Amino acid sequence: MKAIMVMFDTLNRRFLPPYGGPDWVHAPNFTRLAERTVTFDTCYAGSMPCMPARRELHTGRYNFLHRGWGPLEPFDDSCPELLGDHGVYTHLVTDHPYYWADGGATYHNRFRTFELLRGQEGDPWKGHVAEPEIPESIRTRRGEAWRQDWINRGYLTTEADQPQTLTFDAGLEFIRTNHGENHWFLQIETFDPHEPFFTQDHYKELYPHDYDGPRFDWPDYQTVRETPEQVEHVRYEYAALLSMCDRNLGRVLDAMDEHELWDDTMLIVCTDHGFLLGEHGWWGKNVQPWYDETIHTPLFIWDPRSRRTAQHRQSLVQTIDLGPTVLEFFGVDRTPDMMGSPLGPTVADDTPVREAALFGLFGGHVSVTDGRYVYMRAAATAMNRPLYEHTLMPTHMQARFSPKELRDAELLPPGTFAFTKEAPVLRTPGMALPNPNSFGSLLFDLQTDPAQEHPLEDDELELRMTRLLVDLLHTSDAPPSQFERLGLPITGPVTADHLLVRVQRQRIAAAATAPPPRAEDYPTGRLSVHTPIGELADDPKAEQIVRDHGLGILFDGPLLRMAPSASLFTLTISASGAVPRELLPAIAEELAAADG
Repeated sequence: MKAIMVMFDTLNRRFLPPYGGPDWVHAPNFTRLAERTVTFDTCYAGSMPCMPARRELHTGRYNFLHRGWGPLEPFDDSCPELLGDHGVYTHLVTDHPYYWADGGATYHNRFRTFELLRGQEGDPWKGHVAEPEIPESIRTRRGEAWRQDWINRGYLTTEADQPQTLTFDAGLEFIRTNHGENHWFLQIETFDPHEPFFTQDHYKELYPHDYDGPRFDWPDYQTVRETPEQVEHVRYEYAALLSMCDRNLGRVLDAMDEHELWDDTMLIVCTDHGFLLGEHGWWGKNVQPWYDETIHTPLFIWDPRSRRTAQHRQSLVQTIDLGPTVLEFFGVDRTPDMMGSPLGPTVADDTPVREAALFGLFGGHVSVTDGRYVYMRAAATAMNRPLYEHTLMPTHMQARFSPKELRDAELLPPGTFAFTKEAPVLRTPGMALPNPNSFGSLLFDLQTDPAQEHPLEDDELELRMTRLLVDLLHTSDAPPSQFERLGLPITGPVTADHLLVRVQRQRIAAAATAPPPRAEDYPTGRLSVHTPIGELADDPKAEQIVRDHGLGILFDGPLLRMAPSASLFTLTISASGAVPRELLPAIAEELAAADG
């Protein structure tokens, strides 16, 4: 028995022909794939975004309730490692640059062998001291990753040079070398079609359109402020990169045909999440709630045991099911800590595996769906507290935890969480830059409102979905702090007193009618709400004022390293709502007094 997983990053379900994508999208190999596999219509991601999703692939359980982006923990199960322990040869080929960053450095090592291809996004690959030549662009966030990406692009002048191409080349080399052998698992994983949507001109030529504006293939994660023509252009840029992904998918299908792998080889084609391309008035992900465009994902599976083709399945499945599916295929038992279920029976006859699915981002909305209704639970208060990281691997996406972050850390005793296998775990205050309270709690009916444009106010339905949510929090061994943050009971029944949709919608509606904060309404000076947080952190008085208002995490967390030039005012007016608006006047007054 053999298995191949082809994993894309940011593969938008609604762009694919098997899911009714627009007829102008050129993706014939996804159509071909659906003809050879089972297509899952109700697949949802879980822990968001990139590396938390990959942690689910390894562990078969949610992780966003306990910590943010980070590596595999010492107590985590790893499906590839378990396969290796049972005599299955495992191999990973990937160009995903976050595997070799601080927050992902323990994943690829769980495979017996791996090949890493360089150059995607802002991957710190080629070293240039001189500044690169960068054309005019609409993008406003231009940090180190932006600079490095333009250096990298100088080495990716042909399709053959592209990391995606090299990744599939390496995967196909493994197949050519080992197709006659038995008991192997191959994961071909590309970062594409993740932004920036950079590819060669012959893919762009599949989407002719009138556009002569500045370069725009990498939108900021923010509300849409661009013209309709610019929005259309970005969608075509995304589609061009998707068509490149389609071509390489076709190469894998060709190899399956050439080497007659359909007889004994499982094929899984999946992604981690989607991407908003102007829907809901947004670009990207992470900041806003996890709308269907970002969390409802495509999934295709061929199982040579049941041999089902050209069929759709309606059962509610998730990323946490994929690792257990591969384990079961090779006859390896799941561990007790795994929450996912093998999908072999679901492929065969649509056997259900769950009543409800949980999804979310650390410190963001915690959402639940039963496949029809979606309930997005925001924090109960504007401060979005308490929030704690639970880890034995204190790293962020691209940095280690700072000593300040660890200053208030405490070691929780063994047995605090069942899944840590009697290991103690470090608990330290956490930070979520997106504040879910800015959006409030939301409730949708996907059957009558698939675009999620008309949120519901239905107390009876919200009560049912809240009870499903609380059940899943308990099943996930969620920390007590999450119940408190969400305003939910740890013990006892969920009642009407715990509902948030109506209350929060009224507050958000009132806030929407209020005039936005104006910069001129707040005093300027050396110490003010306009001063970069990096400079406030250097002044003991200013730092203490901010801490006294419960915002010390701005200095202790990764934000200070990621965006030291941001001010308290910009963090207030930004879509993330990182600094609650109601705190700004008092902080401004106290900083002005300290400056005097």
